[in-house]
Amino acid sequence: MAAYQILPASGPATIERVGLRKAAPGFSLRDSNGAPVRLSDYRGKVVLLNFWETSCVPCRVEIPWLIDFQQTYRDRDFAVLGVSIDEDGWQAVKPYMKKNGVNYRMTVANDDVTRAYELEATPTTVMIDKSGRVAATHVGLIAKNGYKAEIQAMLAER
Repeated sequence: MAAYQILPASGPATIERVGLRKAAPGFSLRDSNGAPVRLSDYRGKVVLLNFWETSCVPCRVEIPWLIDFQQTYRDRDFAVLGVSIDEDGWQAVKPYMKKNGVNYRMTVANDDVTRAYELEATPTTVMIDKSGRVAATHVGLIAKNGYKAEIQAMLAER
């Protein structure tokens, strides 16, 4: 699934109004240490859920941003979750994580997760609010400041 598209930089936060948001599909996957990762465990946090693959150039552009967001906002009820769709699974992902200093939890997708999120291209980033609802979905590369504005707006929600 190496298809991707580059989207223009987004301006102000483009998040869906709270009352119109739908529940994010739940999942349970394993992280790089084999520990279970359930989306439901992140209820109460804003989650940036990033679907990516090691061969995707725009995905590799985003990784340093995601590392920065995790570092900057981790103490503010925020988490980045990576979901790789690499066909080689952990064989491709673990060396990439180590080489690039990934500081957030990473999983490898299964078919159920890619279907549930209707994944069509990478990168695909789903912004999930503190109640576990989808606030925004971005297919393709958007500007770092677009993500930053969305994160800040969602963290400010009550």
